[in-house]
Amino acid sequence: MTETRDPAEVADPAPSEPRVPDDGASTSEQRRTPHAGRHRHEPQTVTATLRELVPLVLSALLLAIMIKSFLIQAFFIPTSSMEPTLRPGDRILVCRVCKLFSDVTYGDVIVFSDPAPAPHEARGIVGGFVHWLGEGIGVARPEDDDFIKRVVALEGDTWEMRRGLLFVNGARVIEKYVAEEQDRRDFGPETVPDGMLFVLGDNRLHSGDSRFPPPGGLGYIPEEKVIGEAFVIAWPVDRIGGID
Repeated sequence: MTETRDPAEVADPAPSEPRVPDDGASTSEQRRTPHAGRHRHEPQTVTATLRELVPLVLSALLLAIMIKSFLIQAFFIPTSSMEPTLRPGDRILVCRVCKLFSDVTYGDVIVFSDPAPAPHEARGIVGGFVHWLGEGIGVARPEDDDFIKRVVALEGDTWEMRRGLLFVNGARVIEKYVAEEQDRRDFGPETVPDGMLFVLGDNRLHSGDSRFPPPGGLGYIPEEKVIGEAFVIAWPVDRIGGID
């Protein structure tokens, strides 16, 4: 139905639907014309959407990489060397920034890079950046393996194990976190070298730690190899909680 109005009362059409001139076309043709006009504008709409979406995705990706690289990082526990504190399959969160504000100390559960890594592949500047980016988004394997143990002695400390009991600087350390099945062997005494940490797994019978030199163990851990302190179990649900 055609309605006659004063031209001053008719609003201008939306930019995406230009005015259709009255050239005598049928009503059906007039209805198809605006529809076709919208299709002609769709590519511009998609392009505009991509222009807005791509920066948002890149910003979110960069933020996630920065958080993982400098603030908090998630790790998966693959072995039983830290039982009963940590079990295989646990997902933990590690505070990377904490080491900037406090020193590693006795009892800390830390994640650290392999103290005796294999030679790295030469990647160059571009290849190194691409690999770093891949690590950040979780699609590339880290160049060095990561380990998790408990700090029990610091540089300059003298440690010793007598039938499974730990002594540091001559004093017995009460360890309520170790596995019930204990390692009764004797180790030491030895003094921790400067710039190094002495670490043990809570499951002493099944842990290759600082008691043993590489390749069977880890030996002393350089402080610069520390990635951060594990502070919470994030998964599975029934295991969520702080780490002693």
